[in-house]
Amino acid sequence: MFKNLYYKTKYFFLINLILILSSCSEPDYRLVGGESGKLNDFLGKWLVINYWADWCPPCIKEMPELENFYKDNKEQALVLTYNFDRLEGEELDNQIIRFGVNVPSILSDPGVLFGWEAPPSLPATYIINPEGKLIHTLIGPQTQESLELLINP
Repeated sequence: MFKNLYYKTKYFFLINLILILSSCSEPDYRLVGGESGKLNDFLGKWLVINYWADWCPPCIKEMPELENFYKDNKEQALVLTYNFDRLEGEELDNQIIRFGVNVPSILSDPGVLFGWEAPPSLPATYIINPEGKLIHTLIGPQTQESLELLINP
């Protein structure tokens, strides 16, 4: 009887320890504003990742299109922007305000997260399906309509 109780207690302890340690692990990504999480958080919705920079006029011009797409498709898609110059902190915050980046911005390099090369030119937009597979790499400015056609064929 005590032997069974010992093993049950031991297994209960190990399972709880594994759960605690896995919940304390480093996040895969970080967003401007402090949110963070695991890549699995992105599953179940379309994921649109857009690379931009302040020296790229087409990038700035497409920001309202990305914002409109994001607002109108929140139920089925998440849009993340990534600053190609890898700015962080106050410098990035100032550019986000200055250029009207009104969608979530990711601080973690998407290329590292998803295993792709940096885009050859900007703007660049990557479309990942709800199962987590990269299905489109788009170079050049996008519109709300062009993005909606890709997620609603």
